[in-house]
Amino acid sequence: MSVTIDIAGLPPERLVFRPSPLLELCTALHALAEPGHHPGLHGWTTATSSALKPELADRLCEADFLWTSTFSDIALPFAALPDTQGQPGATLAEDLDMLDRLSDELFVDAAMEISCTSRYGSGAPSPLVDAEAREQALERATARGPRPLSFAKRLLDDPPAVRAWMRRLFEDCAEAFFHDIWQRVRVQLAADARHKTEVLRHKGLAEALAEVSSAVTLADDGSRIHVDKLGSGRTTALDPAVGPGVTFVPSSFGWPHLWVLHARSWRPVVHYPVAAPELPGPRSLDLLTLRLEALSHPMRIRMCRYLARASYTTGELAAAHDISAPEVSRHIAVMKKAGLVTTRRRGRYVMHQLDLTVVARLGSDFLEGVLR
Repeated sequence: MSVTIDIAGLPPERLVFRPSPLLELCTALHALAEPGHHPGLHGWTTATSSALKPELADRLCEADFLWTSTFSDIALPFAALPDTQGQPGATLAEDLDMLDRLSDELFVDAAMEISCTSRYGSGAPSPLVDAEAREQALERATARGPRPLSFAKRLLDDPPAVRAWMRRLFEDCAEAFFHDIWQRVRVQLAADARHKTEVLRHKGLAEALAEVSSAVTLADDGSRIHVDKLGSGRTTALDPAVGPGVTFVPSSFGWPHLWVLHARSWRPVVHYPVAAPELPGPRSLDLLTLRLEALSHPMRIRMCRYLARASYTTGELAAAHDISAPEVSRHIAVMKKAGLVTTRRRGRYVMHQLDLTVVARLGSDFLEGVLR
């Protein structure tokens, strides 16, 4: 399985390497919301979370579904605007100005669409104009709890107000902690982007992609970029609606994630980490064997892609993988016996989630694979 970007006939100069302040801020918010995804950032996430003012922390919780279980495309507004030529803003204010320029429908679609579902990139109707799409969006929000549901209703009822609210939230985050972070990391990210641009210019695209990640490769005929992920998708770098090109955005907070924007009518974007810290090893061979045996079934590996990002109900997993609820329950039981999955009740929903601390002990290769 992989995400494929068609680039046949694309000139090399249309491949852009450049950091994005807004994307880095949203990646930092993801790390704060899901510290288990980022064991190498434990010190930073702990210190930053404890220093947040309660009012700002509460506001972040209201919108955290945008950067918690999945990663919203609203962090990459430049990819939907043809006149940017795939270039993020040089400052957070410039990126936020681009976000303000998105149409309400495009803004809501990006916020409500979930990148790890089969609906992503399908060109399905917007929940702003389609009753069935709205109902499905609210049902997903309901399963996440009252706060995501309240935010989703606000977003669908009054997109301009929510967009203004989000801009203030991002600006307050910059004042609270991100301005200092960006001053520290922007030089490193800019240097990485320059280096890969030079590799592209002097050694070719295959070499440049190899430096992005071993999971990003060029097809033998040079017509496609493949991103090895536990999901499938296809897009083109030659969409006339947004202009030809692919943008590669480095991140200092991203590991182990390797995100690919492949939504229809958006410019393809590869968001890649610039560093990969070491993870702790397993505690015992017997425990490792038990857990690897539990993960030997391909369906359970596919389910882990969902459960690594957030908690899901049995019904959601059944619908996502086109299998019956009893079959999902059998797979969950095997993983629970191995201590890989935790279960909790939220109202009338029973939610399952991968225990990332346990999975981290299986080795960085497995963790990186399911979190890409």
